[in-house]
Amino acid sequence: MGIVEEAHNLRVIGRADGERGTIVLAHGFGTDQSVWKHLVPHLVEDYRVVLFDNMGAGTTNPDYFDFDRYTTLEGYALDLLAILEELRLGPCIFVGHSVSAAIGAIASISRPDLFSKLVMLSASPRYLNDVDYFGGFEQEELDQLFDAMRSNYKAWVSGFAPLAVGGDMDSVAVQEFSRTLFNIRPDIALCVAQTIFQSDLREILGLVMVPCHILQSSKDLAVPVVVSEYLHRNLGGESIVEVMSSEGHLPQLSSPDIVIPVLLRHIRYDIAV
Repeated sequence: MGIVEEAHNLRVIGRADGERGTIVLAHGFGTDQSVWKHLVPHLVEDYRVVLFDNMGAGTTNPDYFDFDRYTTLEGYALDLLAILEELRLGPCIFVGHSVSAAIGAIASISRPDLFSKLVMLSASPRYLNDVDYFGGFEQEELDQLFDAMRSNYKAWVSGFAPLAVGGDMDSVAVQEFSRTLFNIRPDIALCVAQTIFQSDLREILGLVMVPCHILQSSKDLAVPVVVSEYLHRNLGGESIVEVMSSEGHLPQLSSPDIVIPVLLRHIRYDIAV
């Protein structure tokens, strides 16, 4: 196993011939590849499935985390391209949750040949409000979030997890998200959170020409529904939006009965032009 595979806990499962193609599943902030546990069983009979952990996830070696490289999302996009180039599996269906949807979009600009489509779950090009743009957060709110992470990470996780997932502390999904958040070294978690929440990809959306399927919960603390429409209007290629009846930022974990069928439909079928 090479350094890329080892560093990202890379796994390739499912059909060796990838009868219906290759699917790459990429997780969002605070989680790891286990967040796809409800989706994977539905894919492995027909697809070659690639799972990996973003650098900084609790399952990765913290010694590999480069604080300079990961001050921008481009660092993660370069990681993704390195994984895809290493595997040499041809164009993939890329399913990106949260920040990984943005990472996939960035990577697709320089190497559109590696992607047949992007399925974007709970995606946002910018979390900060701006003139004529509603991202959901004011800078003061983000500063308070970062301060809370610095001062008492464990307490912050206990408060953030149920807000993000949209459930009480006793729910299985909240417990699962809390577990993966606790696995991350606090200084790395803060660095990753700052990179994500301060990012702004609005200027490059028009350069994304790969077809995009935008899937969004009807209620999401981190991504207002209007953001999915903003993506739809501003992406350079074909795109489609589906707002699901699920709530929360990790609906594949908290509402699998609603979300998994929707994900499968968008994976299997292309946008009708």
